[in-house]
Amino acid sequence: MNSIQNNIIQTGKPSWSARWVAELRAAHQLLDNPVIFNDPMALPILGPCAEAYIRNDPSQFNDPFTQSVRAGLVVRSRLAEDKLRQSMEFGVEQYVILGAGLDTFSFRNSHQGKELRVYEVDHPSTQNWKRSILEEASIDVPKSVIFVAIDFETESLEKELQEAGFRTDQPAYFSWLGVTVYLSTDAIFETLKFVASLPKGSGITFDYRVQRSLLNPMEIAIGDHIEKFITAQGEPWKTSFDPTSLQQKLQRIGFHKTEDFGSDDLNARYLAKRKDGLQTRMGFRLMYAEK
Repeated sequence: MNSIQNNIIQTGKPSWSARWVAELRAAHQLLDNPVIFNDPMALPILGPCAEAYIRNDPSQFNDPFTQSVRAGLVVRSRLAEDKLRQSMEFGVEQYVILGAGLDTFSFRNSHQGKELRVYEVDHPSTQNWKRSILEEASIDVPKSVIFVAIDFETESLEKELQEAGFRTDQPAYFSWLGVTVYLSTDAIFETLKFVASLPKGSGITFDYRVQRSLLNPMEIAIGDHIEKFITAQGEPWKTSFDPTSLQQKLQRIGFHKTEDFGSDDLNARYLAKRKDGLQTRMGFRLMYAEK
């Protein structure tokens, strides 16, 4: 049986990992001080029952393993939105959230006074689930938000975005978090080539799994534990990269600037001098690529 058949999303069910990630972002608001990624919608978007469950006992998300994963999740979101603000300063007015899951940017957008169109892109089953949660939680969807349903492995991102009103003659910024590890290399580069085809000023922030041979023992141990856990939920990992080779490929397809961030970079940037010792030690890196 192939990985497509094994993947729970292909059965029409919502992404299990999307909910888990959202729960950890919510727990961050309650457990960590200072908060790295301030998100007042992180708890409400889970729905009333799940929000009450986490508020009642956030410590269930505070064992050393989950703490490290939580740190990685919040710093990747923080970096992605820091790069969004940077892009907007240079006139970008289109923001595409690939694999949006329960991302909350659209519902706490602090740039409401500016012309920013937000496209939330995800698999149909996960997106339908999210929209039902928004209705249950009485969270209004701003007019600036456009939902785009797509299967990255089989459908054209360019086509689906254009049909939703996306302008390919204008620059755009993309965030793509927690997705590439589940896709084939071909599918990943089809998306990256599309972003690289857009006008100057376009950019993307995405995370990726590092090849096992390049990880230290701590990163291997944590990564193996996460992979086993996620695979058991029906969402097996598929792809990893060598950071140097990946940067070279990005430059060959048209990106003129790349910035690669490992755990040490992210800890120094966002988690330095904390009394609670919050650190990320996952075997994933973040890449920012710009036209």
